[in-house]
Amino acid sequence: MTPILMLGAGRMGGAILEGWRRAGAFTAADVMICDPQPSEAALALALDGAQLNPPEAELARAKTVILAVKPQVWADTAAQYVPWLAADAVIVSIAAGVRARDIAKEFGGRCVARVMPTTAAAINQGTASLYSDDPAALARAHALFEPLGAVVDLTDERQMHAATAVSGSGPAYLYAFAEALEAAAVAAGLPARDAARLARSTLTGAAALLAEGQAEPAELRRQVTSPGGTTEAALKVLMAETGLEPLLREAVAAAVRRSTELGG
Repeated sequence: MTPILMLGAGRMGGAILEGWRRAGAFTAADVMICDPQPSEAALALALDGAQLNPPEAELARAKTVILAVKPQVWADTAAQYVPWLAADAVIVSIAAGVRARDIAKEFGGRCVARVMPTTAAAINQGTASLYSDDPAALARAHALFEPLGAVVDLTDERQMHAATAVSGSGPAYLYAFAEALEAAAVAAGLPARDAARLARSTLTGAAALLAEGQAEPAELRRQVTSPGGTTEAALKVLMAETGLEPLLREAVAAAVRRSTELGG
């Protein structure tokens, strides 16, 4: 499956490269990177031996091509590079919303897998949703993303919109919640520095406990909610008819709509 050619090495592409480096998944010499403005992770990997913006003739060596550019420019990127790729190269796309059949068409009928990763791939704590109707392409995607964290296979490509809304965009929801919790702590009288430390460590600790998988989220919530206590008072606000659950349903639905629009 190597050499691997990464088309685009911005924030997400850089996170993938950093995760591979941490995991020792691939040697730097097995990676080629094409990006006019590469991330720090790409530059660091180039110092270790990866080929950064190699001559076009070199691209024919790539067995796996990761399409890691923004969805708005993916077709232009395909047109630029497809003449130089080997006929048996497998395309693995992380472009949100762009359908596999459209990618395959622009890449000359090559096999395609779609992946929706998260930036926590950089620390090998990522989550990736995978889809392909080609077993070999799906296996290739597994080999690329299993070293970076958890992977989930989707059985229907249409599920990728929901996976994008929940997982791909999900980290931003958590960061927004952290911002809001810190601001609420300051409003309640805590110094900003203490508010930040308390909010962030509480969220990361709770997430780590959730990751242990010993109990469902609802059970963990019940365990810290004493009848008539402070947590119950707060949850009456968060779990009201206009609270967190309907807000998140609306947020995820909006992300699904945008993912669908990006697919054309």
